[in-house]
Amino acid sequence: MAAARSLSATAQTLATALVAGERRALSKAITLVESTQPASREAADELLSLVLPQRDASRCLRLGISGPPGTGKSTLIESLGLELASRRHRLAVLAVDPSSHRSGGSVLGDKTRMPQLSANPAAFIRPSPAQGVLGGVARRTEDVALLCESGGYDRVVVETVGVGQSEVV
Repeated sequence: MAAARSLSATAQTLATALVAGERRALSKAITLVESTQPASREAADELLSLVLPQRDASRCLRLGISGPPGTGKSTLIESLGLELASRRHRLAVLAVDPSSHRSGGSVLGDKTRMPQLSANPAAFIRPSPAQGVLGGVARRTEDVALLCESGGYDRVVVETVGVGQSEVV
């Protein structure tokens, strides 16, 4: 019972900070939503139910970028992102990467391939491991995009894992 109350308090605290536009809260919220722990799932569902009514979907735009490995997806996103930031948009980039077989985390870290954009205060870049999910996106990409929009990011770019990378054993 105390643990459930604690998770509920965590969701409330994160929701308040996220809607206020705090980057750190967004990072923590994404970690919570991507967690595979059953207790975290309940808190993540509560968090989403708290922030979604406050999201202004009418000003949000999502864009998916997909292609084979090495074709310049990250380079394109960095150029596009810098242009969007120069036009006073807040941009979230959700870069889905192949997963480490050892840790389950992201292997490539697309953030390192977008050095200028990652230093821009109007941009938020988050690598997420595909964790064996086929189709280019991670299991919780939709929820993470909703969190970004709830946190004030009006442009969300989803970079898929390189086409074919997750399908190769």
